[in-house]
Amino acid sequence: MPDTNASPSADPDPTDLSDRVAIVTGASRGIGRAIAEAFADAGARVVLTSRTQETLDEVAADIEADGGTALPIAAHAGEFDAVQDLVAQTTEAFGGVDILVNNAATNPHFGPVLSAEESHWDKTFDVNVKGYWRFAKACFPSMKARGGGKIINLASVAGEQPMAGMGVYGITKAGVLMLTDTLAAELAEANVQVNAVVPGFVKTKFSKAIWASDDLSDAVLKATPQHRMADPDELTGLALYLASSASDFVTGSHFRIDGGLLVGSGSMG
Repeated sequence: MPDTNASPSADPDPTDLSDRVAIVTGASRGIGRAIAEAFADAGARVVLTSRTQETLDEVAADIEADGGTALPIAAHAGEFDAVQDLVAQTTEAFGGVDILVNNAATNPHFGPVLSAEESHWDKTFDVNVKGYWRFAKACFPSMKARGGGKIINLASVAGEQPMAGMGVYGITKAGVLMLTDTLAAELAEANVQVNAVVPGFVKTKFSKAIWASDDLSDAVLKATPQHRMADPDELTGLALYLASSASDFVTGSHFRIDGGLLVGSGSMG
């Protein structure tokens, strides 16, 4: 609600998320947790989801201890009924959905593409691409009814340029970029903006196989002009912009946060 006591010359904060309801997938750690905490700090009521209720409860408790509002709901992105039920619970608790952050991802295979098994392909596509589609499909009716919304898809530089050992994952992230563009075109008339955040290497538990290996870590640092990995908190400013009214005329865009990796010395391969 507007502040009726504010002076006429005072401009509202365009990144204020008060009265907005956001669902953040993969919110139990890393990038998802950082974004969820930033949204809560900006006033949003945040629904946290991942597969493990216990870890979600811990994140929700931390957010609420800092004065935010968080609802932890475990759900499997690979099960459409579970996703729909999560959105129904969100609507019951908070009235609807304004913002969706598709962040949950998996990468069960690290190595050459032709060494992957079909099960690796199936699992990675099911979570990384179809999971994003499931959540968008489930949230869209609420966003449309509320007059608009924001969908933020977490992609990867591996979806823009081949990275050694990350072929299957990278192909799914290329799919996320096309999903972003397609949804942006199809949902624009409903005032739903859809954009992608394209991180480089971020130091999280998900990327531990890289930063815990001296050889792989050295290759990443050498290839990245800033010679370091990102911290998850370094993605939150862009996420806040894309979730807020400040980005109302921005849709179908891909925003790279990679320390200059793709314009620098190129791939790790």
